[in-house]
Amino acid sequence: MPLRIAATRAAKYLEPRALFRIVNMASLAGKEGLAGLAAYSAASAGVIAFTKALGREIADSGIFVNCVAPGPIDIDMIRDLGPEAVKAMISDSPLKRLGTADEVAHMVAWLCSDASRFNTGAVFDMSGGRARY
Repeated sequence: MPLRIAATRAAKYLEPRALFRIVNMASLAGKEGLAGLAAYSAASAGVIAFTKALGREIADSGIFVNCVAPGPIDIDMIRDLGPEAVKAMISDSPLKRLGTADEVAHMVAWLCSDASRFNTGAVFDMSGGRARY
């Protein structure tokens, strides 16, 4: 079933005039591509493209679709890469640190709040200034 039809059917069951949010999680790798991580970068780019397309496709349904694309965040997955890899990530960051899971959670909460009523199909970087575009 095309997504537009599915969203229209789902919207019939939602509270009238309410705004609903979908927040997809991608990665900065999907915007920039990472050497040695082609499949991961491509999968993340797919999440980004899906977000942009679906956001436009169902914009009039009351369901807003956005995406968060974090760079290196201080979680076990990053720390498991080893101290040299983490040091390199910190060195590449204009803010000279890793992001935190709390910072990502705050971005998601903002996207789900009334303060984000004019955003759909957008990608929000969480890169500490590392994103190039």
